[in-house]
Amino acid sequence: MKILVIGGGGQLGSRIVEQAEDRFDVYATYVTREPPLAPPKIYQVDKTDRKAIETLFQKLKPNVVIDTAALHSVDYCETHREEAWAVNVDGTRNVAEACKKRKAKMVFVSTDYVFDGAKGNYVEEEPANPINYYGLSKLEAERVIAQTCENHVIARPSVIYSWVPPAQRQLQSSSGKPLNFAMWLIQKLSNKELVKIVTDQYSSPTLADSLAKNLVRLSESDHTGTYHIAGRTRLSRYDLALKIAQKFGLDENLISPITTDQLKQMAKRPMDSSLNVENVERDLKTKMLTIDKALDLMGKQARLLKK
Repeated sequence: MKILVIGGGGQLGSRIVEQAEDRFDVYATYVTREPPLAPPKIYQVDKTDRKAIETLFQKLKPNVVIDTAALHSVDYCETHREEAWAVNVDGTRNVAEACKKRKAKMVFVSTDYVFDGAKGNYVEEEPANPINYYGLSKLEAERVIAQTCENHVIARPSVIYSWVPPAQRQLQSSSGKPLNFAMWLIQKLSNKELVKIVTDQYSSPTLADSLAKNLVRLSESDHTGTYHIAGRTRLSRYDLALKIAQKFGLDENLISPITTDQLKQMAKRPMDSSLNVENVERDLKTKMLTIDKALDLMGKQARLLKK
């Protein structure tokens, strides 16, 4: 099976490449960060370039396309709406139309931020109601895919994180967002810096490696539709920060609790966007990771990749 990973150099895309390349014929696109593949398997292509996407699909003829590329910074999307729409909606449409034309299965990575956060523990069938522009753009991308490409999977994760080796920690996305919350926190606490973390925003933090594994499994399965693929543990950002500090032997006293209204974020955040993962657990006959198991795995990666 030939798999094309759109955004293969990012945090999630690189994990997908690593997990799939031993079993499948894997190719990847990138804009700034190169995927963990060697030429001629990587292509510097922006998904907003419709002609470039069409040319690439014509050349590779992929069976499955996993689209991870997006503008993820919530505040950046709020203040750069045209750019966010161009990437998250129009770029996704280019990929979906190419998948339809080539009869390829499309696997798209969306977000828990399509929900307003009024209740939490969301199941896939519940009505989406985004309260920020990032969530709005990702929901529109979901609609575009559903209307364009019949053979598709829409995956919704929540607060993706992973261990990042020291050499890669200064790399940022085009919107200026660090690679992930966990590594940002580890760097701050390692430098003995004080951090303020909100106690009233809840989610289902998702280890990138676990998400990548299940995206690959869905790619080769007959399952289609929308799945929540996230961690099994619902917890606040503050409690997540404490658990990360404990796991990596860092000073919890450097973490100060605050509430969302004190943070004055540019874009509104859903207060509880935690996700119910029972459907994907049933269909893939697996169990999503609890936060403790996920952080244990991240700790093992840290010991292996520190050198």
